[in-house]
Amino acid sequence: MRKLFCLLTLCLAAESWAGVYKCTDASGHTNYQSSPCNEEHKAEQVNTITGGKVDLTASERLQAEEAERKKQQSLQEQAEQQAKLDAIVQRKQDAKAQAELTQALIKQNPLQFSAFAIPPYDPEKLPAQVKPFESRLPDVEKFRRLAAQKALSSGECQRVEADELTAKSKLEQLVFLINCSSGKTFTFTESELSPP
Repeated sequence: MRKLFCLLTLCLAAESWAGVYKCTDASGHTNYQSSPCNEEHKAEQVNTITGGKVDLTASERLQAEEAERKKQQSLQEQAEQQAKLDAIVQRKQDAKAQAELTQALIKQNPLQFSAFAIPPYDPEKLPAQVKPFESRLPDVEKFRRLAAQKALSSGECQRVEADELTAKSKLEQLVFLINCSSGKTFTFTESELSPP
């Protein structure tokens, strides 16, 4: 029992002396204490058993720098995510604006367009052939209108019945197919519809 008591006393003594702090103030005065140093002191924790030291000031600085780096990284990721969301919202608004221009053109010229010749694509429910071009939806809507106008200006198309993006389209070169009431069809590429 006595040995157990001595062993317990040694453990408690070692435990109480293991956490000694060496504090050095700005003028170079050093003192040792059992509680952490004040902020204005350079702090080292000394393990009296092993003699090892840990520079707490440097450790805290590194932890603070790492925390700041993680915070900045998180803010950067949030900003990038928000920019992507903003770009999607802007793209949908631009596509809607182009589709509205097309619908206004159809309403003003009912003899040249069937009522459903160029139905606007719903960004939330894009057809399978349009889905790969979602990032260019405003351009798709604009060039559909321009393709219909070009077909009508040829003199060989009296009325546009359908105007769609074709399977021949590529992300960098859209292709459109226009069906006219006369049975005549036109295929226009994006480059043919872009102003010189």
